[in-house]
Amino acid sequence: MMKNKTYSNGQKTHEQSGDQLTYYFKNGKIKAKGKSVHELMEGEWIFYHETGQLWQVGNFKGGQKHGP
Repeated sequence: MMKNKTYSNGQKTHEQSGDQLTYYFKNGKIKAKGKSVHELMEGEWIFYHETGQLWQVGNFKGGQKHGP
């Protein structure tokens, strides 16, 4: 998990809600979101451009890229 909890402008860098982890850009838009188990990426993760447009979708197992 990221050490800093906020950017210099006060915007949070990430947020954990249960097993769902969301990372944010400095402008407040979502950077990436997905499941986190023992601080490792697990299952499907969705990544976005800073504009908010979908960038890519990936699958992870134990923090490592897994599958297509």
